[in-house]
Amino acid sequence: MIRDRGTIKWTAMMLPEHVKMLREHQDGLDYGRKPELDEQRYEEFNEIICVAMEENRLLKFMYYQKGKIAELAGHVHYVDEIKKELRVMDKMNMMHLLKVMDIVDIEYVY
Repeated sequence: MIRDRGTIKWTAMMLPEHVKMLREHQDGLDYGRKPELDEQRYEEFNEIICVAMEENRLLKFMYYQKGKIAELAGHVHYVDEIKKELRVMDKMNMMHLLKVMDIVDIEYVY
């Protein structure tokens, strides 16, 4: 059976300066990282969602999806406390599921 060591076998041939430069370059790339939010920010989201559901207001959600920040505008139809997700109806009456932990920002649409 052939066991491939992957990139480990090639790092021995690289100069330490090259390895260091590659690591710095990889750390410098900021794509794919989900922003970290604190508990206070999630409380603000909760307040905005509750008011929007009560007054049937349109919200714009910025959420993390596949390494990018995506946007969705719609009305919150249902909040699932157990699964920690929102069901949002957009302008075309399409249902979208948003995980609460993926939400980066919420704004009112005027």
